[in-house]
Amino acid sequence: MAEILTQQEIDDLIAAMGAGEPVREQAPAVESVRGPSPQREGQRERRVRVYDFRRPDKFSKEQLRTISMIHDNFTRLLATFFSAHFRTVVQLSLSSVDQMTYGEFTRALSDPTVLSIFTLKPLKGNGILDITPAIAFPMIDRLFGGPGQAMEKTRPLTEIEQTVMDRLSRGFLSSLAEAWRNVIELEPRLEAMESNPMFAQIAAPNEIVVAVVIDLRMGEHRGNINLCLPYLLIEPLLPKLSAHSWFASSQREATPELLSNLNHRLAETGVPLIAVLGQAAVSVRDLLGLEAGDVVRLGTRVGGEIDVTVGSRPKFTGHPGTLNGRLAVRIKALAGSEEDEDE
Repeated sequence: MAEILTQQEIDDLIAAMGAGEPVREQAPAVESVRGPSPQREGQRERRVRVYDFRRPDKFSKEQLRTISMIHDNFTRLLATFFSAHFRTVVQLSLSSVDQMTYGEFTRALSDPTVLSIFTLKPLKGNGILDITPAIAFPMIDRLFGGPGQAMEKTRPLTEIEQTVMDRLSRGFLSSLAEAWRNVIELEPRLEAMESNPMFAQIAAPNEIVVAVVIDLRMGEHRGNINLCLPYLLIEPLLPKLSAHSWFASSQREATPELLSNLNHRLAETGVPLIAVLGQAAVSVRDLLGLEAGDVVRLGTRVGGEIDVTVGSRPKFTGHPGTLNGRLAVRIKALAGSEEDEDE
C-alpha cells in the first residue's frame, strides 16, 4: 500500500506537472565515506513518490491487519462448517487481504462462476461471495452423495445445483457474521446468485473494495473463495477496525446467557469412558510366543475393583458385570482423594 502524501508534496507534484517537467522518483544520493561534498550539500534534489490519484488508498495498514485477523477466524469457522457438511478432509487457509478497485476484482473472476450477492444488515450496501468452479462442482457432487468429482468443462449451474449452492452460501454467511461478532452484530441475507461477474454491479468500477481470498483444498481438488466488501459497506466500521478496539471488543463479559450456553455445550460434549479390567507386564519373548489358548494373568482379582478412566485420567472405581446381555460396569466410588481431583 502506497504512503499518503503530505500537502507540500502534493503541491510540488502539481507544480512540476504544470511546468511540463518529467516526474521521476529520485533515489537517495550515495555519499562517500568522508561525508557529503560542499557542492552537493545545497543541491540535493527532493524525492518524489509516485501517487495514483485515480486509485487512492482508503484503508490503513492497521485496518487491513484487523480485517485480516477477522477473516482468519472466518477461515477457521468455515473449516468446521465444511467438516460437518462434506464429511471429508477440507483444508482452508487465508491467502490474501488486499484493497483494489471493484473493476479489478470482477476482471479477476472466471466466467462462468458461482457468485452470491448478499447484504449485511444494519450495514448499507451489498457484498459478493465467489466460489471458483474448480471447487464448486466437487462440493455439489459431494453433497449429492458422490466422491467429489470436478466437471471436465465448466458451465453455469442448473436450477437444482443453484438450490444446493444457495443453502451452502447461507452457511458461509452465517460463519461470516460469527467472525464479525466482536465488531458488530450482523444479519446476513442472500439476495441473488449469478454466473457472470459482469451482471453483479454492486459498486462503481473505480470504487475501492476489500478483496479476501481463501485457498481451499478438498481431496485432489483446489480452488478459491473470494469475498468482496466495498468501502461504502464497511465505512461505518472503520473506527472500530483498529487493533486496540478489536481486541477490547473480543473480551466479552460472561453474561448469564453466555454461561448457560457454555454449560449446555459442555454437557453435550462426548468424552471416552474406559473400564480397565486389568493390566499385565510380559516380556517381548513371551509376547512373541503367545498362542491361542494361552492365559495371561492380570493384576486384578476376580470380584475385585477395577479402574474407570475418563479421558486419560482414573476417575472412578467399580465392579465389572453384565446388563441385558451386554458388558457393563457398576460405579462404586471416586478414585483417589479430593486433592487429586482438583489437580
